[in-house]
Amino acid sequence: QVQLVESGGGLVQAGGSLRLSCAASGRTFSSWFRQAPGKEREFVAAITWSGSTTYYADSVKGRFTISRDNANYTVYLQMNSLRPEDTAVYYCAARLAYTTYFSDSRRYDYWGQGTQVTVSS
Repeated sequence: QVQLVESGGGLVQAGGSLRLSCAASGRTFSSWFRQAPGKEREFVAAITWSGSTTYYADSVKGRFTISRDNANYTVYLQMNSLRPEDTAVYYCAARLAYTTYFSDSRRYDYWGQGTQVTVSS
């Protein structure tokens, strides 16, 4: 059983930055998803256990960076140049093995509680 604990959300003005953290209790393939009110949960970014490979949604490419510190079992999402449309609840997700379907939320077995990110215009 893997437990995920997120932190780092908040309110920021457009153009600002935030960093989200996800503390995991095991070795995982990890991702971030987000869900805005009235919308489906969508993929944001993913990272392999080694950290050597990352994946991004087109909407965040060049603005967000996913990384990990395996010594502390923590995955980060650095979000720069934030836009009002980035406003959502952000969820950390994990699974024990790599998947090519990393953008499909149904492929993940473990989820964090979510953290709110609000970007004001």
